[in-house]
Amino acid sequence: MTSVIAVANQKGGVAKTTTVHTIADALAEQGREILMIDLDPQACLTYAADAQPDDLDVTIHDVFLGRVKADDVLLKREGPDILPSSIDLAGSEIHLLTKTGREFVLKRALADIKDRYDIVFIDCGPSLGILTVNALTAADYVLIPFQAETLSDRGVGQLLETIDDVRHYTNEDLQILGGIATMFDSRTNLGKAVLVDVKETHGLTVIEPPIPRSVRVAEAPGEGVSVLQHARRSRSAQAYVEFAGNLEALL
Repeated sequence: MTSVIAVANQKGGVAKTTTVHTIADALAEQGREILMIDLDPQACLTYAADAQPDDLDVTIHDVFLGRVKADDVLLKREGPDILPSSIDLAGSEIHLLTKTGREFVLKRALADIKDRYDIVFIDCGPSLGILTVNALTAADYVLIPFQAETLSDRGVGQLLETIDDVRHYTNEDLQILGGIATMFDSRTNLGKAVLVDVKETHGLTVIEPPIPRSVRVAEAPGEGVSVLQHARRSRSAQAYVEFAGNLEALL
């Protein structure tokens, strides 16, 4: 049975896209059928997967507008497949505001293709707007990346409030898998303190291991690959592989 995981945090710069790309690659290497959905108008996941949004005839934006089906947008790749994005997706939010049932568009669109996959990852943009609500409505689970710093910790609380709203109105079965600490520096007291605070204040399970900060992770998207292909022996790559295994065990 397919598991749909929304990777969300309205704060930018917490490695949502890197997390989706890398754990999707790690699980695909283990023989799992994986789909990634880029639900961010900045299209960072699309770029990272070595696709050029400006060169694509159709993207997930066209699915939201009802012009095409998800299957018409799907990019089949060696490794995880992807439903790509483009800057046009910013217009989808405006379009959806006037539509009845706007929270369910992505869920309906995925109905025809999701059963081909073991896991579907949805990379959400840095907002709590209608696109993120669509992701949470379509998902079975939420994974919350956060940077171990005070402002990121505050963002976790805001996201949990949105998840509660989604449970009340559009997806009562939505479950929180846990959090993933990214860009973690074990040498700082702040990082350690935020990990404890996330657990105690928000009751959020933090899935092990935290992902160490590394320039190798930042370099990988420019090569159109994840850090697993760019620098497999790096500590961050190895941490993501271990994390992917721990995540799958929770499904």
